[in-house]
Amino acid sequence: MFGKKKSPPVSKIETVIGPTTNLKGTIRSDGGVRIDGVYEGSLETAGNLIIGEEAKVIADIVAHNVSISGALKGNITAKRVEVLSTGKIWGDVKVNSFLVDEGGFIRGEITIQGADIEPPFIEGFEEGEKIGPEQLE
Repeated sequence: MFGKKKSPPVSKIETVIGPTTNLKGTIRSDGGVRIDGVYEGSLETAGNLIIGEEAKVIADIVAHNVSISGALKGNITAKRVEVLSTGKIWGDVKVNSFLVDEGGFIRGEITIQGADIEPPFIEGFEEGEKIGPEQLE
């Protein structure tokens, strides 16, 4: 009864910004968030974020998973980001997994986080030297 409050499941949507809502500020949530209206500010959630097709968002985002069908101007840090066919991002994305459907748009830098992977080294060539197909045989 007076114990520690449990966090909601990551997939549960607790906060909805409806299509006729225009909101400016900071959102912090343990549960999922869905935006179908206009939002400007910053958003941090331990849950999932869904940006609906008609949504317009100007915000830096930290979330578990992010699904974008609308427009976002801002940076994203998440475990997984998917840009659906109507989705658009203007900003940088730091993510473990990234998916973009045909028709989706992103203008920015995508950084895939996780294990540090070194680029392949081809013996006998200097860094920056151009390599043609005949040299790889």
